[in-house]
Amino acid sequence: MSNSNNDIKKFQKTVWDFYKKNKRDFPWRQTQNPYHILVSEIMLQQTQADRVVRYFENWIKRFPDFTSLAQATFSQMYPFWQGLGYNRRALALKRTAEKTVKEFGGKLPTNITALEQFPGIGPYTARAVSIFSFNTPVACIETNIRRVFIHHFFPSPAGVRINADSNADLRRYEKIDDKAIMKLAELALDKKNPREWHWALMDYGAYLKSHPPGGGPNPNRRHKNYSIQSKFEGSLRQIRGATLRILSGESMTTNELIKRLKKALRPSSGQATNQTEERIKKVIAILEKEGLIEQSKKVYSLK
Repeated sequence: MSNSNNDIKKFQKTVWDFYKKNKRDFPWRQTQNPYHILVSEIMLQQTQADRVVRYFENWIKRFPDFTSLAQATFSQMYPFWQGLGYNRRALALKRTAEKTVKEFGGKLPTNITALEQFPGIGPYTARAVSIFSFNTPVACIETNIRRVFIHHFFPSPAGVRINADSNADLRRYEKIDDKAIMKLAELALDKKNPREWHWALMDYGAYLKSHPPGGGPNPNRRHKNYSIQSKFEGSLRQIRGATLRILSGESMTTNELIKRLKKALRPSSGQATNQTEERIKKVIAILEKEGLIEQSKKVYSLK
């Protein structure tokens, strides 16, 4: 890894040159409204940007500000989130709206440390909201940005062929962490235009994912914390999603819900499934505890 001033300048030029020719256009890049920026950042967690556009636009039309979202129930929010997955994000967004209205008069704080105290807002999201809303000159790291820095400053070991499908093989040769990446991100930061600089990094990183350098594996696979996501079919996530879909606009008893879930979770191939009644009941209990569903008089519905 080299981080000389000359190397940093070359890196900056590479990123800016790419961006000038290939920059992407998204609705959340046309606003500096902190609420709109926060909604986009929460939606973009675990979801590709192109998929988020329609959801973002529909959400903003229905819930245009913190006040309207704070007053909404999860059952009112769910139709506008359905399909994005990871539905706890929507609930965290609502709770952040409630806190913003109650404690800050409907205006999100500008301080990054204060932002991190809100539900669903971690170090990256707090910095991203500050950067894209207020053009704050700080660095941040997310998956696309991480990919860019690994590609440019942490080349694969010479003479080593890394198996792209083996996490163990990847970690055997690489121990790249965000602490090392953040040092470079801070050195490379364009303090005069941090908002657009981070857009440029994200766009370049998205390109590197779809066009892996040299036809090799995604550079992020060499990060020490990289892991391959488990299969959706047969997972608890599958049960969570099916439960919310079934209860959308309907209420039903526990037995009826379990019966509907068993049918919905049956593999189309006809093969046996590990989605047992015990696992289904476990997920129902978790969803109720999280505040996504509720039970009244032995009947379940979205909360």
